[in-house]
Amino acid sequence: MAVALDPSWLNVLNDEFEKDYMKKLKIFLKEEKEAGQIIYPKNADIFNAFNATPFDKVKVVILGQDPYHGPHQAHGLSFSVQKGIAIPRSLINIYKELKTDISGFSIPNHGNLQHWANQGVLLLNATLTVRAGQAASHQKKGWEQFTDAVIKTLSEKREGIVFILWGSYAQSKIALIDTAKHHIIKSVHPSPLSVERGFWGSKPFSKANNFLVNEGKQPIDWQIV
Repeated sequence: MAVALDPSWLNVLNDEFEKDYMKKLKIFLKEEKEAGQIIYPKNADIFNAFNATPFDKVKVVILGQDPYHGPHQAHGLSFSVQKGIAIPRSLINIYKELKTDISGFSIPNHGNLQHWANQGVLLLNATLTVRAGQAASHQKKGWEQFTDAVIKTLSEKREGIVFILWGSYAQSKIALIDTAKHHIIKSVHPSPLSVERGFWGSKPFSKANNFLVNEGKQPIDWQIV
């Protein structure tokens, strides 16, 4: 696993790549490929979230858990899929909430969220790889330690970031965040399994923009085109 990471992130995370857990993770991924396992996303996309959203540009973090494990879905941004791929159900629900939350929002015909990432929305999964067709297959192999370090580093070195945490797993990361200098928006997950229990009407996107404006920052244009 060659690490092609934006210099702004390498500057603050370089030590992580020398730690034992990361060395073990690299060995695990190498062994997976040698055993003929198909891994998503492709190598070049594993660190897509970081390369799309430099460290000093992060305004909002939307935390997912696992990359999509179907063909051509995962491309390194949480909740996002490439154009031409069927929009996953959780993202359909995110779009539905956006339509009621943000005036004038029009539901797009694709699920590529690159436009958000380009504006400072870090679309971060806790685990950055997965075996094809096997959800959670790369959990507890080291990725969570790395992405916890990402969250802690953002919390310590930046101010006024909005963390959008959907579901109990994402909310378990609140312990890593200094809530005195960052903003937390939380609700149930947009998955069809939980969406009816409080996701509808939670208005995370307008709330995030209100926090950003109050911080003197440019709000996010949530419209995907």
